[in-house]
Amino acid sequence: MDNAETDPCVSINSDGIAYREFSCDYPQLEPFYLNFEKKYDPIPVLRWMSEHPMIPVAAVVIYGFLIVWGQHVMKKRPAWNWRNAMAVWNLSLSIFSWIGMFRTAPQLASNLYHLPLRDNLCEDPRETYGSGSSGLWVQLFILSKFPELVDTFFIVIHKKPLIFLHWYHHITVLLYCWHSYVTKSPPGIFFVVMNYSVHATMYGYYFLMAMKLRPKWFNPMIITTFQISQMVVGVVVTMLGFYYYTTDPTCKIERENNTAAFVMYGSYLFLFLQFFVGRYFKPKAQKQKSV
Repeated sequence: MDNAETDPCVSINSDGIAYREFSCDYPQLEPFYLNFEKKYDPIPVLRWMSEHPMIPVAAVVIYGFLIVWGQHVMKKRPAWNWRNAMAVWNLSLSIFSWIGMFRTAPQLASNLYHLPLRDNLCEDPRETYGSGSSGLWVQLFILSKFPELVDTFFIVIHKKPLIFLHWYHHITVLLYCWHSYVTKSPPGIFFVVMNYSVHATMYGYYFLMAMKLRPKWFNPMIITTFQISQMVVGVVVTMLGFYYYTTDPTCKIERENNTAAFVMYGSYLFLFLQFFVGRYFKPKAQKQKSV
């Protein structure tokens, strides 16, 4: 409390926890941050989410039902042509992800520079990154997993193949992100920064594809490589989490959440590698075989 009264960079959130606003320490960046961001208190929304654990469950159940129903309805109907709407949607998500990346990546870099790795993986996120400007964009990241389900709507109405990886990824990410946020998972910002970064490029690429403007020099293999790299780092972070959980009783990592992250990232890594090989290598091999 005393520190918050004497240091203008330190504030107190609704849980009575002091946090240091990232932008305040970097005068060259501070003008680019809104006062609303700097003073953002995520606790009211966090409490509400903690009190409503069935919301993500209901969302994925409805999502699964709408997939089955939508494919049934479209089975005997011609594909829609919502290319322009899909382009606007992807552009919106790309812009949102770019902003989120530029708001959270500097916070993570600063934390890694000023704090030991153990603190980055073990300390309460409400103190290290979960409040103020970075806290706002971490919270927005969690909530963005709901509108991202709309991606599947465009696949269904255009009668494109809906692969297992697509809907499995959407369901598990939504459930994990909600659980990770309400349990105050310390390593969360690692996953947030990685996902924002990948989505910024991925949705931008989807926008160009929808508008038929994809540059010939841009190989889609780059996107999948980014995604696979994200999964590798995710597995490494969760393994480090297990290490600190087992060796440091003061570490605030929750075993259930970290186990879920390991299973999730491990399965993603396998599925994305399978997708990578199937899309970029198997057709060539089959073509050579047939010749």
